[in-house]
Amino acid sequence: MLNQLRKEIDTSIATFLTQIKKEYRLHLINPILYESILEFSLRPGKRIRPLLLLLSYLGYAPLNKKPNRAVYNASTCIEFLHNFMLIHDDIIDRSDLRRGKPTMHRVLRKTIPCVDQDKLGIDLAIIAGDIVYALAIDAFLSINEEPRRKEQALKYFIQTAAFTAMGEFIDTVQGVNQLKNIREKDVFLNYSLKTARYTFDCPLVTGAILSGARKSEIRKLSQFGLLIGQAFQIQDDIIGLFETEKKIGKSILSDLDEKKKTLLIVHAARTLKGKKYSTFLKIFNKPKKTLKDLETIKTLLIEARSLNYAFMAVKSRIKEADKILRSLSMHTSYRTLIGESLFTLFQQSQHVAEKNGLTIKIS
Repeated sequence: MLNQLRKEIDTSIATFLTQIKKEYRLHLINPILYESILEFSLRPGKRIRPLLLLLSYLGYAPLNKKPNRAVYNASTCIEFLHNFMLIHDDIIDRSDLRRGKPTMHRVLRKTIPCVDQDKLGIDLAIIAGDIVYALAIDAFLSINEEPRRKEQALKYFIQTAAFTAMGEFIDTVQGVNQLKNIREKDVFLNYSLKTARYTFDCPLVTGAILSGARKSEIRKLSQFGLLIGQAFQIQDDIIGLFETEKKIGKSILSDLDEKKKTLLIVHAARTLKGKKYSTFLKIFNKPKKTLKDLETIKTLLIEARSLNYAFMAVKSRIKEADKILRSLSMHTSYRTLIGESLFTLFQQSQHVAEKNGLTIKIS
């Protein structure tokens, strides 16, 4: 069923973008503008956000209610919000790859020959990202539900965009702040705002609101989403350093070059002593790292037990999230599907743990 829902979501994204072509006439403004948004939006992905919105919506709807095309179209709003965030995030991070292909600003730098191609790409990608955010709101409005619920869900959706931007703000400030000034609670605030809210909390809560779930259920779903989101971001930070470039779809040195103050890094900075700490800090503060630097950092993270600490943080959050999921009063079949779609995301953690000799059962 999950695969079928993903296919329906992909169809809805393509259908919606065809409709947008007619309504907004983006291709007449400039063919590259429409084609780049189309190509970026249709790149293969897990579609976890629209999937969660659908599952939550159906989980609290009457059992005989089947999703119509409008519901599928509306579920894509969260995918467009995601794409908007990715486009702007890649500009801030100066990333060249996204989902194994050039980032939006790298694509758009070729729009027209000019003196500064890189600046052109960045400027046009910011504009394209803004358009994609507008499309996210447009997609949301296609759902046919009770107006009060729709308004409440839309407000939550818009608040999520704001909270995610706040997370990006914090992340950018932390990027230039000294490592010694960053505390673990700062890291988790960033995780909650930048990842957990819009990837897990928002789709689950939005779907439940639209379906008329009780406030107590919505609170539980929000807490569930935040726990899963924090665990997911910790895993993302782990694989960003310990997996291959092919697996992560971007440069293996990008997180290190960006000096990301992750749970791994903050834990190591407060745990390592003496020469090991000096070596760690010297490499971390280098503007450009080498593959040898990466290997040294990975060794130090293992020796400081920071990798183990991060895995335990993932495990404890998954355990707590599973407890909350089991307590929800949504239809059992959809609750099971939510669990299946989310807990399998952490198989990669298990793989990295085993590859590095850690005997930890993640989930």
